[in-house]
Amino acid sequence: MTKLMEDWQEDFEWLRIRHMVKDRFGKASLPDLNAILFLIGIQELGRWQEAFTKEEKQDLMHIAVCRLLSYEGYYEFVGRDDDGWPHWRTLKPFATKGLKAQEGILKENIIRYFKELEAE
Repeated sequence: MTKLMEDWQEDFEWLRIRHMVKDRFGKASLPDLNAILFLIGIQELGRWQEAFTKEEKQDLMHIAVCRLLSYEGYYEFVGRDDDGWPHWRTLKPFATKGLKAQEGILKENIIRYFKELEAE
């Protein structure tokens, strides 16, 4: 994977996205990585419901990670099940070690994801 942005650019874009989400949902504090993954999962699911079970929340975050890592060729979308939940196939193992490096890849792809949404 090639780094697409300078560190300062990535920090700026990440903060911009966090502020945008905070303002959009009228929250008092900035969302963390997990909150943004959850929102991307809901976006990919394509529907909102008042409450999600703990298992559904984990599934939504997994959907988000698969969607984001599909940019890097780790996953490919294979379709939706009878309940409309998206499913992904692993194409190659995610070999990046260390939490900070993994979060960096996710943040970079979250920035890409939001830029694509904003362009639509």
